This record gives sequence, C-alpha cells and structure tokens, in this order.
Amino acid sequence: MKRKVKAFKELLGIMDELREKCPWDREQTFETLRKLTIEETYELGDAILKSDLPEIKKELGDLMLHIVFYAKIASENGAFDIADVLESINKKLIYRHPHVFSDIDVHGSSKKVEQNWEALKLKEKDGNKRVLEGVPVTLPALVKANRIQEKASGVGFDWDKPEQVWEKVQEEIQELSQEINRLEKDNMEAEFGDLFFALVNAARLYDIDPEAALERTNLKFIKRFNYLENKTLMKGKNLHHMSLAEMDKIWEEAKKNEDYPKSI
Repeated sequence: MKRKVKAFKELLGIMDELREKCPWDREQTFETLRKLTIEETYELGDAILKSDLPEIKKELGDLMLHIVFYAKIASENGAFDIADVLESINKKLIYRHPHVFSDIDVHGSSKKVEQNWEALKLKEKDGNKRVLEGVPVTLPALVKANRIQEKASGVGFDWDKPEQVWEKVQEEIQELSQEINRLEKDNMEAEFGDLFFALVNAARLYDIDPEAALERTNLKFIKRFNYLENKTLMKGKNLHHMSLAEMDKIWEEAKKNEDYPKSI
C-alpha cells in the first residue's frame, strides 16, 4: 500500500510542476484534453485486444495522467480536486454494491448484480434519472447500441430466453430484403440499422462483446488482405490487374496460414 500511495503522490506532484512550469501543460483545458483522452482510450482498447500487458500498463498510465490533469484544472477553478473525485467514486461503489457492503443477497448471480446496479442508479438524482440517460451521445453507434440494450435489460426489458432473439433477427432480414427490392435508400438504411441492432442484441444475450467481435474480424481481414497484397507484389503483379479468381486463391492460402479459428 505504501508503494501505491507514494507513486500516486509522486504523480500529483509531477502534475503540479507541469502545470506551473510547462508552457504546453499550462495551456490545456477540459476541451483541449477531451480529444486526447478519447485517443488514449482507444489505444488502451487496442492493447487489450492484443492482450499486450506491457502496453496495457503504459496506456493505463496515460489515462491516469488525464484523470489527474482534469482534477488539477478543476481545482484551480475551485470546482473540485482529486480527493473529491476519489471520494465520489468510493461512495458510489459502496452504494451500488449493497451485496458486498450490506446484507443484500444476490445468490452469487452477476445478472442480479447488474439489475441491482441499474435499479440503484435510477434512485439517484432524487429519483428523476431515466434508464437511458447515462448513455453518452458521442459513443460509437455499435457500442451505444450494446449499452442501450444492457440498460434496458437491467430493468427487465429483455427476452425471456436468448434463442428468442433469432426470430427478431430473421424478421429484420426479411424487412431489409423487401426494402432492397424496392431500392428505397432511406428505408434500406433504416432496416440495416434495425438488423444491426438485433444482431447486437443477440451478441449481448450470448455474452459476446459485439465491438470486440467486429474488431477481431477487422483485424483478421486486414491480415489476410495484407498477405494477398504482399504475395501479389512478390509475383511482380498488381491487384488492379488480377482476376477475382486469382485473388480468391491467394486469400484461401492466407486463411490456411493462420493460427486461429477461421470464420470468414
């Protein structure tokens, strides 16, 4: 514990020095840091997807710096300081975990914990908080869809059984197909959105992170396509001058050279 406290105190001291003596750090505001914080969060996400523990440690440090930076700026304005931030999250965690810090029994169920969490959140702000109020507007659409559905599920608005969601997926596919036949672009876009939303719902019900799943496929496609392009260049050819059949042959070769399950 002493080592942790010492390290945190050192970071706070460094932040004080930077804010006073570094021209760049002195100029920063909540607004200028915001886009950098978003970038750092994505970099942490990349490291997590790669299971790169040294990089995860580095990116967590970068995010910790941002938290301390925001608190420092706020303290200069007399709004709050890092102690207020920590006391606030401590109080929230204790309040939202009555099964740990009081006598509420959830029978070891993580699902029950989630439901209690959402119910307690609704009691905050004098009971005026709405279920979907805490979903950030600026979240990427796929992440937002998943979070919306998690929150709705937290108050009981969910399928009785996971397999029921596939009927909805099939329904959305049929509706999309109808709009594609009509070639109504606006309606096609709306139905694509409904289908994506239903698929995100399915992923959630089967405990799959849709963002991680899609990114896994993105990275897999990039790896295979880079193999295709590199193999083509090694043959002195250009992708623009190759037939689809030629490209497919190398694509299948790329799939065989992978060391993880092949799904596309």
